[in-house]
Amino acid sequence: MSKNLLENISNPEDLRKLNPSQLPQLAKELREFIIDIIATKEGHLGASLGVIELTIALHYLFDTPNDLLVWDVGHQAYGHKILTGRKDIFHTNRQFGGIAGFPSRKESKFDAFGVGHSSTSISAALGMAIAANLKNETEKHHIAVIGDASIASGMAFEALNHAGVSNANLLIILNDNAIGIDPSVGALKEYLTKVKTDKRLAVQNNIIKALNFDYSGPINGHDLPKVLEELERLKSVKGPKFLHVITTKGKGLQQAEEDQVTYHAPGKFDKISGKRKKREKSLYTKYQDVFGQTIVELASKNNKIVGITPAMLTGSSLKLMLEKFPKRTFDVGIAEQHAVTLAAGMATQGLIPYCNIYSTFLQRAYDQVIHDVALQNLPVIFCLDRAGLVGEDGATHHGVFDLAFLRCIPNLIIFAPRNEIELRNILYTAQLDLKQPIAIRYPRGTGTIIDWKQPFKKIDTGTGICLKKGHKIAILSIGTIAKNVSEALNLIENSSNYSHYDMRFVSPLDEKLLHTIFEKHTLIFTVEDGTIKGGFGTAILEFASQNKYLNKIKILGVPDKFIEHGSVFRLHLKLGLDAYSLANHFKLLI
Repeated sequence: MSKNLLENISNPEDLRKLNPSQLPQLAKELREFIIDIIATKEGHLGASLGVIELTIALHYLFDTPNDLLVWDVGHQAYGHKILTGRKDIFHTNRQFGGIAGFPSRKESKFDAFGVGHSSTSISAALGMAIAANLKNETEKHHIAVIGDASIASGMAFEALNHAGVSNANLLIILNDNAIGIDPSVGALKEYLTKVKTDKRLAVQNNIIKALNFDYSGPINGHDLPKVLEELERLKSVKGPKFLHVITTKGKGLQQAEEDQVTYHAPGKFDKISGKRKKREKSLYTKYQDVFGQTIVELASKNNKIVGITPAMLTGSSLKLMLEKFPKRTFDVGIAEQHAVTLAAGMATQGLIPYCNIYSTFLQRAYDQVIHDVALQNLPVIFCLDRAGLVGEDGATHHGVFDLAFLRCIPNLIIFAPRNEIELRNILYTAQLDLKQPIAIRYPRGTGTIIDWKQPFKKIDTGTGICLKKGHKIAILSIGTIAKNVSEALNLIENSSNYSHYDMRFVSPLDEKLLHTIFEKHTLIFTVEDGTIKGGFGTAILEFASQNKYLNKIKILGVPDKFIEHGSVFRLHLKLGLDAYSLANHFKLLI
């Protein structure tokens, strides 16, 4: 038997030329290929290793891309990308100018639907299946592959509810490995665990069958002959179908199987031993850990504080609070809408909820922020991690819209710390009898201060500060982009003309300070790491218009388009937000 099967496969047509008996060897080669590249190039590892057999079986039996295959989230789609024409460029995965880390319609005809956020696959595949019926393409297959963490989300249940009363030719495959990024939580997870150990539950009182699906499983997702047999059978079954597949995240790499949280995205590691390569320890602390350590410190002194996260215990560092205060820490699963309204409910009863949600994921709970929190003026503390440009995860994960979509909401305070001390102090301030909601946005990555654990200081709402005094040109920044501005000013030979202000609050603005700025400077720059449409700079333009100031104003930030993946530094260079580019901006308009 040839041991170089993968070398000769460029697309699913090549795959279908193999005999079924050759597919286990191909699975071994595909795993080794992914491990070999991710070991040095980094990326999401465990999820893709867990679905190798399923990926091969789907492309072997179904006529992709004519049959439509939708991957939920897309962490697990590396094998899919390699088998669909991207093997030779897979080493560029998640790099600037390379292929995306998630399926993308503009990247390949095999990527039927662009993904990155969870729980969208069933809705999308159902929409495609209904469209096929309307076009009389009744033999076309539509497949959604979704994990056990994602299927517990409200949107997935909404789609299941609809699909169950449709006649759509839809196959939902539950990739059940009992973990998302952190271990799955909730009653549905407990039910799925019981189904694995007591097969009678799959027949009696089956949740999925009750929703009118043809349910089969659970089956071993690493038993290729069994997976092929069941998929072949399901091809001839009409209407909505549901296959429950049991897999092991990280399958084929011992360390990835044993430490599934770490090896979700392990960084660089030895491809033989699986041992992670030691990174030079940073002198600085990640912003998520500043949050995690500070909330533990605050919660130890204030028993009204509770922490909430939608499935991001590790990523938000709320796990630190879980370890110390398990009864006051809530991982609600991939359920951003529920997380926000849960926090609102807690706030009505006098608790102080810190609701930690990645900036990009708060988009999924916009109505709840407005209707359930702000409209009732409830003092929920939103901690928006991964704000701004996040890097290699790309357009689906950049947190660049938060300032714009939150700024228009009444009652909501919006604060962006420029460093760790400011984050620490606003977290402290927020639990001092706050009377309204606040959103605190901060970036991925490390800060710039070693000794940031200073005594707490209260921050007065709606106050900015002057970082550097000048007399002709004022630069107004918001958040950690202030570091780039300060570095830019250091590059300018005669910077005495320039003032630099950290406005800190986008809402309410420090209008007293702004009047002083506009009266003493002829040229105003605003700098932000969010969209310039409707963001911080727009707020300054509105202030100038309302007060009939005629100063020249230049807005710098993220342009009105979706930004690709790449390191934050590389993206700053492209967008002109690095120190050198900013310095040139500031000098050109003198």
